[in-house]
Amino acid sequence: MNLDKKMTLSPKIDNWLDLGFSSLHRNNLVYVTCWEDPRLDRIAMKLTKDDTVLVLTSGGCNALDYALDQPQHIYAVDVNPRQNALLELKIAGIRELDYASFFQLFGEGHLASFKEVYQQQLRTQLSPFAQQYWDSHGLRCFAGKRPFFFHGTTGIFARLISFYIDHIVQLREELNALLEAKTIEQQRQIYCDKQLNRRFWKKFIRQVMNSDLTLWMLGVPPQQRQQLERFLTNGVAEFVEERCREVFSELPIWDNYFWQVFIKGKYTPNCCPEYLKEENFHLLKAGLVDRISTHTDTVAQFLEHNDVEISRFVLLDHMDWLSNYQYAELEREWQAIVNRSGDKSRILFRSACFEVEYLNPICVSAQGRQYNLADILKYDNDLAQQLHPQDRVHTYGSFYIADLVIA
Repeated sequence: MNLDKKMTLSPKIDNWLDLGFSSLHRNNLVYVTCWEDPRLDRIAMKLTKDDTVLVLTSGGCNALDYALDQPQHIYAVDVNPRQNALLELKIAGIRELDYASFFQLFGEGHLASFKEVYQQQLRTQLSPFAQQYWDSHGLRCFAGKRPFFFHGTTGIFARLISFYIDHIVQLREELNALLEAKTIEQQRQIYCDKQLNRRFWKKFIRQVMNSDLTLWMLGVPPQQRQQLERFLTNGVAEFVEERCREVFSELPIWDNYFWQVFIKGKYTPNCCPEYLKEENFHLLKAGLVDRISTHTDTVAQFLEHNDVEISRFVLLDHMDWLSNYQYAELEREWQAIVNRSGDKSRILFRSACFEVEYLNPICVSAQGRQYNLADILKYDNDLAQQLHPQDRVHTYGSFYIADLVIA
């Protein structure tokens, strides 16, 4: 199967789309929060004190969440140094701030005294790049008119949706009632019976969701869109609309901090990531946060340049990104994963697709032999199928839990 041909449009269109996506992301913070549910990851990983974890940094939230299970070390790896700068700032805040100030900063996304706090308590804890980044952007992000969660490319999109809610469809009161619902039945009544869904999903917003620019802002590259649309008849907007229906009418909304922060622009103490809860903040401050290190690299480069053994890999959905134009890099990455894996390494990843075909042809070398990935990845399909419907983010087509087993 020639995946390079199967997944592409014309080379000229592909190159234009890839250039547009890269241009938008090259000099921007993309993710201001993680959009993968760590509750499921922690169940799937079953972390112990002997485990070492490699996770793509993204917003840094999940690396902090995993640390609460006290693994030996967590390597947060991201090719975008701005994502690591964000995690560095969170780590510095845990080490240096009291809980109230930390929650204002990363729970409410606004700290009026940010300039003084940053200069006096946080800046010296950061790497040179992180210092440079927050010197330039910190005041605007954390002490400006808008909360931090309405910054970055995904945050800007959330801000635009907020404007649409308040000024175009005027549904803020109804959405607040939905987010405050205490039962699934109440959610279903507001979203479906009272037709909040119909009033929100106008033709305009469907067109917006189907646009390349919107998907780029949300961190969806052209190759991922192409994969997803192979399984859809009416475009990406149809997929998002159906997933929103499931989130708001079938899953508990009262602890769904992903959608709460997307719509409101802030967390609350009762609906927030685990690292923002006071008791967990103190556990991290007492030393668990020191088990996290940040690394600006590709996954392959990090594994090739660092002699570490990894027992748990959390690869998010980034293999979708490599599955088309950068297939050689995907092959390189899997070889590096095999080279640095322990005897019982477990690998978690997600995909926009409902099926992941692009991994099957990949070959790796191990113990002097050649293997197809399909032969050495032992999938726990039962656990993945049990967990995936509970995903509070609910925007991925599939979830995979695989043990690397080489005879």
